[in-house]
Amino acid sequence: MHHCNRFQPYPLTRREMLATCAGGFGAIALAALHASAKPQASGTHHPPRAKNVIFLYMDGGVSQVDSFDYKPLLERYHGRDPHSVFQVEPTQFNNVGRVMMSPWRFRRYGQSGRWVSDLFPHMARHVDELAVIHSMTSRFPEHTSANYFLHTGSGLQGRPSMGAWLSYGLGSANRNLPGFVVLNGGLVPPGGLDNFNSGFLPAAFQGSVFRAGDPPVANIRPLEANPEQQRAKLDLLRQLDRAGQERIGRVDEIDSAIANAETAFRMQSAVPELMDLTGESAATRALYGIPSTFNGTRIFGTQCLIARRLIERGVRFVELTCPSIGHDRWDQHGNLRRGHEDNARAVDQPIAALLQDLQTRGLWEDTLVVWTGEFGRTPFAQGADGRDHNPFGFTMWLAGGGVKGGVSYGATDDFGYKAVDGVREIHDLHATMLHILGVDHTRQTFRFGGRDMRLTDVHGDVIEAVLA
Repeated sequence: MHHCNRFQPYPLTRREMLATCAGGFGAIALAALHASAKPQASGTHHPPRAKNVIFLYMDGGVSQVDSFDYKPLLERYHGRDPHSVFQVEPTQFNNVGRVMMSPWRFRRYGQSGRWVSDLFPHMARHVDELAVIHSMTSRFPEHTSANYFLHTGSGLQGRPSMGAWLSYGLGSANRNLPGFVVLNGGLVPPGGLDNFNSGFLPAAFQGSVFRAGDPPVANIRPLEANPEQQRAKLDLLRQLDRAGQERIGRVDEIDSAIANAETAFRMQSAVPELMDLTGESAATRALYGIPSTFNGTRIFGTQCLIARRLIERGVRFVELTCPSIGHDRWDQHGNLRRGHEDNARAVDQPIAALLQDLQTRGLWEDTLVVWTGEFGRTPFAQGADGRDHNPFGFTMWLAGGGVKGGVSYGATDDFGYKAVDGVREIHDLHATMLHILGVDHTRQTFRFGGRDMRLTDVHGDVIEAVLA
């Protein structure tokens, strides 16, 4: 066999050269790719106001005019043709019905006098702890692209999730658990698992999805009865991976495979302990609504309690998805009353319990809580009793560490349709989240594709008004 090296005693033909040196070309390419993906920034850039994030994702889009954005004018114009009242933009299904007032009564709560509908009686008692943003917007009117935009800062598939960016930059305080965990209540959002992916960041930073059932993670229970035998197999895999690295150089895929295998091994003891709620008092479980007769409240209450336990254990970013309760998430194109009431019943008590429990246990100052969907709903009906997608203005809120409670920022027009004051978009939300955790969104970059990439792309401003 001929060898492609400097001791070759005679010239090679082109065919021989390609055949014998092909592996070397691959190694060069892999090394170049690895060099181009070298992290450019990590860690904090200024003192953090919080250390962890709990992201309460309201999949499908909560109606702002039926929750936190009270618009009395909808009552006066109820049943009117919306084209005679304001300029109607194209909607997802172009099924524009009449102006529709909220089916729920709004009341004032707290010292701030915040308007909250009867959908959220438990959260309403915490309005003085919330910074409510009424002027959030999205660039996308359909779920998949809007979900990617919300989670990754891009409407296209393949970019790193905000959870991946945070765990990449800040890591996890618990070596036995991932830095980014998704608690899936039964509904995978449109766009799928790419909402939680690491994109071009190292694969070790992707979200680890825990499902609602038992076991919460596939293969979490060891197949080997003898732990030493499992350890020996894992060591062998690591040796094989290292041997590959010695041959072709270090690449992210191999580094991440080694890191993920080690984390998975340690998770076999950490996750069962995490998910075992028997050590929680009956009063705590009742606070979260876990004994509820309504399945949605039980599922989401359990998720919220586990989220608190994850934060206690040093996990950096925890996202909660909505429970599966027979409705199409918060996406009520019809049957608005039943759909929104059931979804609110599932999440209202558990979220209020989470806010209270974080305060009681001294976790409030260290935890940023974010509540939002990917967009809002129209102030006019789709059909007779639904609302279509509305990316032009919707409501979200922040609470916890670094957040000024009782703040109401921005505004939509008199019908709750379009943001008209303090208009913000998802890049601003991401910039604010990173800022609260001590990260300058313009400086946390990753070299990929020939340029420094970041979560906020070339956009985003911190929303200073919501900061404590």
